[in-house]
Amino acid sequence: MRTAYSVETVRAAERELMARLPEGALMQRAAAGLAAACADVLGRVYGSRVVLLVGSGDNGGDALYAGARLARRGAGVHAVLLAPERAHAGGLAALRRAGGRVAGADGADGLIGRADLVVDGIVGIGGRGGLRPDAVPLADAARRARAAVVAVDLPSGVDADTGEVRGAAVRADLTVTFGTHKPGLLIDPAREYAGSVRLVDIGLSLPDEAGLEALQHADVARLLPVPGAESDKYRRGVVGIAAGSARYPGAAVLAVAGALRGGAGAVRYVGPAGDAVISRFPETLVSDGGPKHAGRVQAWVVGPGAGDDAATVAEVLAADVPVLIDADGLRLAEAAAVRGRGAPTLMTPHAGEAAALLGVDRGEVEAGRLGAVRELAGRYGATVLLKGSTTLIASPDGGAVRVNPTGTCTLPPPARGPA
Repeated sequence: MRTAYSVETVRAAERELMARLPEGALMQRAAAGLAAACADVLGRVYGSRVVLLVGSGDNGGDALYAGARLARRGAGVHAVLLAPERAHAGGLAALRRAGGRVAGADGADGLIGRADLVVDGIVGIGGRGGLRPDAVPLADAARRARAAVVAVDLPSGVDADTGEVRGAAVRADLTVTFGTHKPGLLIDPAREYAGSVRLVDIGLSLPDEAGLEALQHADVARLLPVPGAESDKYRRGVVGIAAGSARYPGAAVLAVAGALRGGAGAVRYVGPAGDAVISRFPETLVSDGGPKHAGRVQAWVVGPGAGDDAATVAEVLAADVPVLIDADGLRLAEAAAVRGRGAPTLMTPHAGEAAALLGVDRGEVEAGRLGAVRELAGRYGATVLLKGSTTLIASPDGGAVRVNPTGTCTLPPPARGPA
């Protein structure tokens, strides 16, 4: 499982560790991991051309110390200082001792255009609101260059805590993050800017409960029930599906297919698309008497393709079993009925549906997915699964948000720069 912690939690852990270590030791750990990752990207360090984009914070210090390590291995390293008077003094001295050079922002375009690797150390995890105007040309030059871009801890210009990108930001091919993942590395839109993510262990002691959890295949496998020798269809669970309409019979067929493939022992279907369901899945138990007369179920799915059938949605919500509300059901469900349920409820909106539920623009949800899913869960007293390129799952108790960061398969990005 990948876990992510807030900036406040990470900084508290760093302070606690630095109190027990010699001065500068924690930064040296981070710089060593960063330099190793950069060397892996380069393949051959000796003779390579590396450009460091250096801000005034500790991120800049990490970049400078890592640059010094690469320079000692024969790389030609130039540091572009955005605020020369506030650059990390120890890191800058180490780079110069190793043979690295310092440049101003005026000549950065040419250096970046000829580089094999660009290291983004402009802004750290405390950055908010996108890049400052003086840093935007550097980010643009790095985007145009053929060089690989490695971000220090997270890409400059993205919000570490929320995954929001409120202005210009660096797009990295690799992000080397220290101690733990940050939420912004797992949540879009910021995740898209991070590229691949490499975690460097620097010895932080973090709380057991994280702010964000990304389950891996093995974690999911442990959560799924395993049928035993006596697991008949009823012991494996019966799912009720209230979906579809005369206009959208396919929604019913797809919902039943999902329940069967998900491992349900039996599926009961109620709704007007019974003939379409039976023709595709003859094992389905079809009823035309409504949810109350469908027979015993352990959970209901309601809403896909339901049209305007608010009565069926209300009937399902009144059942004392877990209910999943999707699609039209999200529009038709009464908020008070959802909040008043005693059994678990799962709502599965995409960004547009979430925006309608919250009364905001879709773009606001897409820009602040973490805040949106938490607000919906609290407002409806339900677990909310916000679908998207990164799917977020928030519980009403305000615990850790779970994220599926696998997204959608896409074509590889085009090659950088001219052929």
